[in-house]
Amino acid sequence: MHNIKPFVIDIAAAEIEDLQTRLKQSRWPESEPVGDWSQGVPIDYHREFCRYWGNQYDWFTTQDRLNRLPQYTVPIDGLNIHFLHIKSSHATASPLLLTHGWPGSIIEFLKIIEPLTEPTRFGGSIQDACHVICPSLPGFGFSDKPTETGWNVPRIASAWDHLMTLLDYETYYAQGGDWGSGVTTAIGLQNKGRCRSVHVNMPTAGPTKEALNNPTAADQRILDRAANFRAWGAGYHKQQSTRPQTLGYGLADSPVGQSAWILEKFYAWTDCQGHPENVLSRDELIDNVMFYWLTNTGASSARLYWETFNPAVVHPKPEKVIIPAGVSVFPEETMAGPRAWSEPGYTDLVYWNEVDKGGHFAAFEQPQLFVQEMRQWLRNVR
Repeated sequence: MHNIKPFVIDIAAAEIEDLQTRLKQSRWPESEPVGDWSQGVPIDYHREFCRYWGNQYDWFTTQDRLNRLPQYTVPIDGLNIHFLHIKSSHATASPLLLTHGWPGSIIEFLKIIEPLTEPTRFGGSIQDACHVICPSLPGFGFSDKPTETGWNVPRIASAWDHLMTLLDYETYYAQGGDWGSGVTTAIGLQNKGRCRSVHVNMPTAGPTKEALNNPTAADQRILDRAANFRAWGAGYHKQQSTRPQTLGYGLADSPVGQSAWILEKFYAWTDCQGHPENVLSRDELIDNVMFYWLTNTGASSARLYWETFNPAVVHPKPEKVIIPAGVSVFPEETMAGPRAWSEPGYTDLVYWNEVDKGGHFAAFEQPQLFVQEMRQWLRNVR
């Protein structure tokens, strides 16, 4: 069927032993001279995190859990794309394409798959049922790494639409956060006729002229947050946009370096009240890091920033999404502005909700709230 092949994750024990050896032999910097996360991941926490990772964490439990889900690969535009495809038992279910971002992975979606596919077991109705498709972005996880330039957001969006065709879905719905938001929005912009509606939990629309010239209190709060992010939170963005290869050497060689690069974002971007393990377990955090470490995708995942923000690459001016769209704003999502900012880009904004808690990794952090948002959006558009 269209060269779609079943896929099983099979990490050799020797790879885990190599990881454990690297963790034990790591050379650590001195302690930070501050008492918080303002200079990065605190060394006392990171030492304990890595000690647990090397001595107690069990990758094979996670591998077995993933391998109980239907996984596949399929060649699209020269790359083998890895994806989960979990079909609902309800014949009337709608296909739902979920796209992750950086520094996330399909691990983010594991807690929401069953409530989406089998909603009657989780307080929903048969009408809420979805077939769930979760691809790994090119250069992320177990998808192939691009060996040429040009794998930007529009190209991924086109590949995802083709994937849904290969799966024999005549129509589908698409959702995403972080890079997944960009890909999902691009699916809506391309509007090839199969996607019925898009939903994002990271609307990246910039401020309106009115917000800049005469900001409301809500506008000013987001403007101030965006300015703080540019000043203090965007260093990773500049590095990955300009020198992903240079960065990649450290991420490929050091699990301590790779985990710190990711952990800092789970501290900064989650609604965690000061510590990432307040909202996600240590095992969950490591599961996600392992999708980068085991696949050696520190550099290849960073290149998506270069593809998007390299000034030498000409990108077409964004148009407008005219198909129905939904937005869920979780309070600690740095990139989300007020509704008025998004309305010019999504001309048929049929669903907008501002959620009480949660952050950038919405499905991972608040799976029940996220599922509720999916149901409410889809009830508006199906």
